[in-house]
Amino acid sequence: MKIPDNAHALKIEEVMSLLETAPDGLKPDTVLLRQNEFGKNLLEEHKVSRFAILAGQLKSPLVLILLVASLISFSVGRSVDALLIALIVCINTALGFWQELKALSSIEALKKMTESRVTAIRDGRETVVASSQLVPGDIIMLQEGDIVPADLRLIKVQGLNIDESVLTGESVPVSKEAAITLPKETLPYELDNMALSGTIVVRGSATAVAVYTAQKSYLASIAAKAQEESPESPLTRALAIYTKKHLLLTLSIIAIVGIIALFQGRDLLDITMLLIAEIVSAIPEGLPIVVTLVLTIGAMALSRKNVLVRYLPTVETLGSATVIASDKTGTITKGKLIVKESFAINESFTRIAAALANESKQGKGDPIDTALAQWLGGGYEEIREQFRRTCFYPFDTKYRLMASANIIHEEHKIVVKGAYESLKEFALNSGDFEKLEAVHDDFARKGLRVLAMGVGDYESDDIGTWQIDIVGLVGFLDPPKEDVKAAVETAKNSGIRIMMITGDNALTATAIAAEVGIYTEGDRVLSGPEIAGMDDETLSGSLLHTTVWARMLPEHKYRIIKLLQLQGEIVAVTGDGANDVPALKAADLGIAMGNGAEAAKATAKMILLNNDLSVIIEAIRQGRIIADNIRKSIYFLVSTSIDEIILISGAILMGYPLPLSALQILWINIVADSALDKTFPFVKEEGDVMKRKPRKPDAQFFDKVQIARTLYASVIIGLLGLWLYDAIFSARGHDAAVSTVFSAMIVAIWVNGLQSLKEHEPFMRHIGVSFTISPYLWLGISVGIVLQGGILFFAGEWFHASLPDLEAAGYILAMALSVFSLIEARKWAEFWYRKRLRSKG
Repeated sequence: MKIPDNAHALKIEEVMSLLETAPDGLKPDTVLLRQNEFGKNLLEEHKVSRFAILAGQLKSPLVLILLVASLISFSVGRSVDALLIALIVCINTALGFWQELKALSSIEALKKMTESRVTAIRDGRETVVASSQLVPGDIIMLQEGDIVPADLRLIKVQGLNIDESVLTGESVPVSKEAAITLPKETLPYELDNMALSGTIVVRGSATAVAVYTAQKSYLASIAAKAQEESPESPLTRALAIYTKKHLLLTLSIIAIVGIIALFQGRDLLDITMLLIAEIVSAIPEGLPIVVTLVLTIGAMALSRKNVLVRYLPTVETLGSATVIASDKTGTITKGKLIVKESFAINESFTRIAAALANESKQGKGDPIDTALAQWLGGGYEEIREQFRRTCFYPFDTKYRLMASANIIHEEHKIVVKGAYESLKEFALNSGDFEKLEAVHDDFARKGLRVLAMGVGDYESDDIGTWQIDIVGLVGFLDPPKEDVKAAVETAKNSGIRIMMITGDNALTATAIAAEVGIYTEGDRVLSGPEIAGMDDETLSGSLLHTTVWARMLPEHKYRIIKLLQLQGEIVAVTGDGANDVPALKAADLGIAMGNGAEAAKATAKMILLNNDLSVIIEAIRQGRIIADNIRKSIYFLVSTSIDEIILISGAILMGYPLPLSALQILWINIVADSALDKTFPFVKEEGDVMKRKPRKPDAQFFDKVQIARTLYASVIIGLLGLWLYDAIFSARGHDAAVSTVFSAMIVAIWVNGLQSLKEHEPFMRHIGVSFTISPYLWLGISVGIVLQGGILFFAGEWFHASLPDLEAAGYILAMALSVFSLIEARKWAEFWYRKRLRSKG
């Protein structure tokens, strides 16, 4: 026995011979031997222990650093912070663990698509068996509603129509025929003499032979890609890079300061406590808490827009997206056929044929029949009642038509619906061909699916002898959703490329893409067969200018996504079928539709409960707000951790006593940093959020501009603090200087917090917005004032500080105004520079 390589290219007799089977099926002992040889007809699953998955989550550098920060916080008595950091580690670990388990569930969902009971012929008898027990050579009987259990070569069909949307994404059922043979290079969506595993019989029946089972099936190739590892989110990558660089820099500076202090003969215990305090201050332990809060609040906002976030970092990935690879059916279009245009030689008979050669009942049934019924309105029921049916002919795969014999105006007529080329073979009205063909071609150019209607005298039940007149043409279209065009324009204005990847034909796909603005004159349109012949280098060169990808297979879509990622793009992919699982898995952001296949939803990181491209664009807006707030949080936390290092390092290098004690540094970290950083998740959007181009992933949170701004603020606060310390130390002594600098640094950090609220314009521009963009920050400052006043009044001796007198208050105010003014000056300089660049560009 040999399994044929290309069963679709062989005659039925050749396939049966190679599989050593016969119409009466396999013998029981043969079935047993083949089950031992080929195993169960199930999709293979790579087993991974849950412990291994959990252990993998703890390898992240950020997690290890946070655990160290938690231990340090605990060692210096900050048990609440220590427990909070540990809690965040647990949450992040749990999220990662859940994400890995979710990937395994997508395989289970794919397996369920082929697990069913089927009717097989074995040893001359029909028997119902579990689909998992099938072997190559089994004879299978398919009926309406059956899930195809393996890749089958059709032997005999009776009006067989199969829904292949699970593999192609297109909802229109495909008619099948058994007697034909196809070229070896025929693509899966063109295998008209095969029924593929996981697809569904929606009409007719068939007898077929099982050829490719289990891992040999086409569905198995999709499942294999579903098991590949998902790409790391841009947020995870960015935070990991930032954490390593920040810690390396700050710990190096702290170590140098410690060595200098030691050589200066300072007290070893004081130095040790100072270094611990500086390390705690340098590690932005509040960052994971803030990031988690930002993402959680963003996910809640998205849920109110009917977007379900399954993996929290997805929320930020939305803001980084540079390319959206969208499905057509159900996302860009309504997923429902309508009659877009019609042309009639005989209007009355066109409508009669549309009503009678039609199996739609109460607005339900085949998508084309349903569209015709809706086009006719209530009239189609009246036509059926008026003209009695005597015989019905389901879709015939040989002649590619559907027909009904009816008594019409006391004459026995046959009304026919089918492809124009097919009906033309039976047509008598050749004088109308030129006009009909011109209209047909015009409809096709518009991307419409065209069917012809015909009427003739019914004289025989032999279809080959019928003679008819073609009375009209009807053009069908799955129309775009009303708000998609505006959504596409918004995406383009924000620097996001949108491309359509569909299993539909190029004409239809291009027409829809042009209507909604995805395709414009000069763009390329590529088909599956075309890219199948391209190497990766050639295909990569086509990515930038191709906006429509037609007749795509799952492996084509997967390949496109991977090549886009190699070019540095952050790719969001939509999909609703099992055919989309590989691409959803490979994408930076896999988006499934709420009414899609369970396999797709199990794989995706985000689910749209109302399938709409405009919702994705709105979600991207939310993602950008989230990314902005994370970026602002990082700026604030890092600048306020470096300024203290600059202050202390400067004092040590100048030979002064330490300007801040370890306890004071820890308190600053609480009353200034921690009081404000938790408010950044609630900052409202800046007005230009969808007018900016997406940032590159490696520059999303800590690019050169962000580094320069952070260092600028840190140096200003640190040097002004050093100036203040020097001035008061010289005039009033060490104790007064320490007390004043302690309060001044806290106020300066609050001022820096205010300036952190707006990245893209100065604070004083649209000042009303500046004061309302984050009410919670004002609350944080108010709480900080109360706490600082409380410790100065009640615990001043412990902190070596007191309530500032008038002179000290003047110094504190002068430093605060200087910090505000210098950062504001930098913002105005940037603002005018960007404005000048825009006017030139």
